[in-house]
Amino acid sequence: MKFKSLFFATIGVVAALLLSACGTPYATVPNRVGEPVMLLGHDPVAYFTQGAPTRGKAEYKVSLPERTYYFASAENKALFAASPARYEPQYSGFCASGAAFAIKLGSDPSAWQIFEGRLFIFGDVLGKTAWQVDPKWNVDHADRLWPAIADKGWRGVSLASYASKVPHYKTGAQIRAEWDAKNPGKPWPVYDTGGMVSNLFTKPPGWRAAEGFSQPALGYPD
Repeated sequence: MKFKSLFFATIGVVAALLLSACGTPYATVPNRVGEPVMLLGHDPVAYFTQGAPTRGKAEYKVSLPERTYYFASAENKALFAASPARYEPQYSGFCASGAAFAIKLGSDPSAWQIFEGRLFIFGDVLGKTAWQVDPKWNVDHADRLWPAIADKGWRGVSLASYASKVPHYKTGAQIRAEWDAKNPGKPWPVYDTGGMVSNLFTKPPGWRAAEGFSQPALGYPD
């Protein structure tokens, strides 16, 4: 009886840990007071109006369910508040390249592109380069897969997608071969992704950009 009680107690603890480890549905990191901030505090409107990643300020913020955005100015804040869907990054701010394979990983606000009026964020320069092999292919697949995973935690979704890959999954080598064929003589980026353990289990979305791992450090939001 004592063994059975201990067994079920252990199962309960493991289940609780697994649930807590599923991650947030958005690519957020907490600021100093625990608010879930998107884009490491960068202004989503500035990509459209200034054509560049621009650091926002906590004094100009808009909070939506489970995520908060900072803005560089009151004007940008007002534009966003009037039409959030126009300015929010696609796929909850996770890497648009990974989203094509139902993976919610990575969020580097310095790796971005506006395509057909939509803001896409990538996990790093490798994700952006891979996505640029065929933007429409990636967007079509990500748009189709996204509704089923949008509200799920990023760690749980990504683990499930790695364990059971979508039929159209491509390896890094396959994507690079396509890139080389379309861009003869153009170098593929050299970048250290930090490893699966860090990216899936021990670090938050956007940690490499925030901490300056293999790239300049952007810092975490205040």
